[in-house]
Amino acid sequence: MDFKMKEEVGFYTELPFGRLDIAGDEEYGFRPFQLLVASLAVCSGGVLRKIMKKMRMDFEDIQIKTSVERNEEIADRVEKVHIHFLIKGNDLNEAKLHKALELTRKNCSMVRSVEDSIEVVETFEIV
Repeated sequence: MDFKMKEEVGFYTELPFGRLDIAGDEEYGFRPFQLLVASLAVCSGGVLRKIMKKMRMDFEDIQIKTSVERNEEIADRVEKVHIHFLIKGNDLNEAKLHKALELTRKNCSMVRSVEDSIEVVETFEIV
């Protein structure tokens, strides 16, 4: 990826899907920590979705809620990301979902990339 500086503030890149604007100010683009959290959440969600399909789990929807803990004393470092899946489906088995979440953690490249520096907690609820 190549990034170009914007006149106002921040940087941007052109990708096949479109332009991605990134800045420290939300008025000019996505903030870097938002992209980090989005990468963790959506990577996990995508892997979970594939695993649930392979396990033949009957689900209709997966929504993801996240919360972030940052350390203001160390450059606002991201310390912890909590990823909470809201799963809607028919006859979902909690034990099977726990297994699916374990496999998700092992197979999500983004979570694996930060596992020694950011605590990632993944939970779910059946809705």
